[in-house]
Amino acid sequence: MAKDHGTQIKNDAVYEALLEQGASKEKAARIANAKANGSLDSGGGKLEDRSKAELYDEAKEIGIEGRSKMDKGELVKAIRQH
Repeated sequence: MAKDHGTQIKNDAVYEALLEQGASKEKAARIANAKANGSLDSGGGKLEDRSKAELYDEAKEIGIEGRSKMDKGELVKAIRQH
């Protein structure tokens, strides 16, 4: 059973698994929370369904540089790789 990491971590099991794989606490929290609220889809469906403006906002939130020059496909790829 996963340890409770408080209210800021929405999916403790995913968070712990990512930490064990070597992810930073910040990245693990971001991914765990995105997975918990349904905004992360490793199968590729949900990001492509978003508008370019929504992808741009997410890229801005997570700190992807060069986002203003990216098209929709490049934003999707950058978000997945971050």
